[in-house]
Amino acid sequence: MPENLTTLQEHACFGGTVAAYTHHSEACDAEMRFAVFTPPQAAEGRVPVLYYLAGLTSTEETFMTKGGAQRYAAEHGLMLVAPDTSPRGLGLPGEDDDYDFGSGAGFYIDATVEPWAKHYRMHTYVTRELPALIEANFPARPGVRGIFGHSMGGHGALTLALKDPDLYRSVSAFAPISAPTRVPWGKKAFSGYLGPDEEVWREHDATELMLRRPFPDGCTILVDQGDADEFLEEQLSPGVFEDACREAGQPLTLRWREGYDHGYYFISTFMEDHIRHHAAVLNAG
Repeated sequence: MPENLTTLQEHACFGGTVAAYTHHSEACDAEMRFAVFTPPQAAEGRVPVLYYLAGLTSTEETFMTKGGAQRYAAEHGLMLVAPDTSPRGLGLPGEDDDYDFGSGAGFYIDATVEPWAKHYRMHTYVTRELPALIEANFPARPGVRGIFGHSMGGHGALTLALKDPDLYRSVSAFAPISAPTRVPWGKKAFSGYLGPDEEVWREHDATELMLRRPFPDGCTILVDQGDADEFLEEQLSPGVFEDACREAGQPLTLRWREGYDHGYYFISTFMEDHIRHHAAVLNAG
């Protein structure tokens, strides 16, 4: 392993390997962790990469241990990469006070308000630094990437793909925070990381971005949402995003899942569909 990466753990899994790493991030000026599933097909050549962005309080381990994705990624020859959800252990005032702000709650944006601006640069980390690191040190096909995520990470997947459509060929989400400028989680994070100007917030809201600039190639977005999700009414707003996609002419497959809540039992149940959604695009051509 290169000097800039330290291996924390490694395990055989579905003919490939799951491993976790730490490194010093220049974007975040902090130690960052991420996990990688390398499928068995990587022994023969480079493979596409699917990035997963986790939700509030999660770490780089959450998806790998609870998501049930490795079996399907091995079948389709996809590498899975899961970054941590924020920098940690920096001693910033208030960084560990709340579950929905600070540690474990980076919201996949670049903060502009101190003391967060120096370290909480998750947009740059996820879209620039981490892909460069993966493609330089792992058997990843350069530029062949998809992105998906859950809750806060679903927000991240949708917004990063909409803001950087050239970076990702496919996108999906589980129970995403679809209109963060309108809900408590988003308002708290955006005011703390970006300041009070709500016009600035709109650049990090999937619904607002969709109305301004849908995907130019018309690629279909896949979203699964449980109708028993405890955060559905107050925090997630899938109907608002659906309306924006309809207005923008953006293909969206929004599937309501009867009886399912917000957790990883829900996510793992429909993981195979999401892996297939991405594999159909990433393995094409």
